[in-house]
Amino acid sequence: MAKTRGEAQESTGIDEQGSKMALKRRQDALDHDKYDEDDAMANVGSEAKRRELANASKSVECPYLDTIDRNVLDFDFEKLCSVSLSRINVYACLVCGKYFQGRGQNTHAYTHSVSDGHRVFLNLETKKFYCLPDNYEIIDPSLSDILYVLDPIFSPDMIRQIETTSKEVRALGGMRYLPGVVGLNNIKANDYCNAVLQAMSHVGPIRKYFLDRNNYKDIKRPPGDLSAILVQRFGELIRKLWNPRNFKAHVSPHEMLQAVVLCSKKKFQITAQGDAEQFLTWLLNALHMALGGTKKAQSSIIYKAFRGEMRIHTKKILPTDVDESKREEMLTLDEFQWKTTESPFLHLTLELPPPPLFKDEIQENIIPQVSLFNVLAKFNGMTEKEYNTYKDNFLKKFEIIKLPPFLILYFKRFTKNTFFLEKNPTIVNFPIKSVEFGDLVAPEFKHLYPDNAAYDLVANIVHEGPPKGGIYKAHILHEGSGKWFEMEDLHTGAALPEVLPLSEAYIQIYKRINEPLKDGKKSVQTKGKEGTMNK
Repeated sequence: MAKTRGEAQESTGIDEQGSKMALKRRQDALDHDKYDEDDAMANVGSEAKRRELANASKSVECPYLDTIDRNVLDFDFEKLCSVSLSRINVYACLVCGKYFQGRGQNTHAYTHSVSDGHRVFLNLETKKFYCLPDNYEIIDPSLSDILYVLDPIFSPDMIRQIETTSKEVRALGGMRYLPGVVGLNNIKANDYCNAVLQAMSHVGPIRKYFLDRNNYKDIKRPPGDLSAILVQRFGELIRKLWNPRNFKAHVSPHEMLQAVVLCSKKKFQITAQGDAEQFLTWLLNALHMALGGTKKAQSSIIYKAFRGEMRIHTKKILPTDVDESKREEMLTLDEFQWKTTESPFLHLTLELPPPPLFKDEIQENIIPQVSLFNVLAKFNGMTEKEYNTYKDNFLKKFEIIKLPPFLILYFKRFTKNTFFLEKNPTIVNFPIKSVEFGDLVAPEFKHLYPDNAAYDLVANIVHEGPPKGGIYKAHILHEGSGKWFEMEDLHTGAALPEVLPLSEAYIQIYKRINEPLKDGKKSVQTKGKEGTMNK
């Protein structure tokens, strides 16, 4: 039994030693597997690096850059996929100029690259270039001109240089143009918008503000308020009009007009001609509100440039059927006395004298002429005008107490009655330089304008033709060159200053020559460049 017990103890020791050796071998195997896994991970990392380096070499050495056709590139239209009409993840084919969605497999851009062999695409949101269907990013400095046409960026030095230069630049097709003197495409019947947009682009403070994208790129509006889109689109249009590196010598305002239709709730359409004065009034107020403007005079760039103040004297007229015995008594009542209020304005409305009813001896209508200062007499504080409402009649007198840096005049040419729309063809004779508006200023404020409030004309919007179906065009003063240009949609050309007073002026924009006195300080002359306007 002792021997048996000893043998059992010996066998137990051998089993424990064997189990320890088995555990050691298992641990060695696990360690070996771990080392193999680390090596595999290292191999995967090196493979990813090799792929990244390969893509980088591809991005620098893309063999399809010579297929890009800059003549067909047009970034003025809405960023919509031409197949799905989606605005999400849209790419522009740089070979044919069409827009497609996505770049992964089974997307429209991928399908287009395979079916048509067009390889180079641009993401319109991220502004990155890709080669499809290989799906690698292209990084090449020769593509920077395409990005600049897509989204022009102006530095403060460029803004100052553009405002003062008279040098023409060359478009891609060889056509020469002057930045700021660029035609706008008439999509169907938006010539009234084009004339107003051209005039606004040559108002110095407006141009300077919207050329710098940093002024309005972070505008925030309440939920559901779409007016921020109008500001962005207007800024993009101004930057494209003054872009010295355009591929074409014209710009299509398609995106801007889509924003107008959306924000105006279809009051102004692309397919139907509207009234330029109504559009200008709406545009100024919409931009003012979208930029966070309030009733304060300096709350937005719109008010800084165009806001003036006037004093309105109002008196109620006695009814004609009042007895003589009661007339004296009613005249003493408070409601029939003169009342004075002050009101801001963005433009002055001027009524033209009625045209003659009869034709002359050769059966032609006589086109009357009137001086600008005769129609401005409405605002001299002495001329009384009668205004009728459905209930009462009023007499009103107007006088200016503060003139804005840029003064907008609107000549009321159209009259709509029950049956049809009539147009007054009266020609307004106006000077172009040193037009003095000091006689319109109230006496207690005239000392602020020692030069009698002299202004120069910078824009003249004209309506030609019948009331319905006529055309709008704009006469613009290019400040850098000092020359006048006539702009009618895509057509631009030089204009003689002597011819401007012969046109049927509808809206005019004047620029103040000297700053008014402030706190007894001497007035500072504006040096012909908009950059010194608001100092």
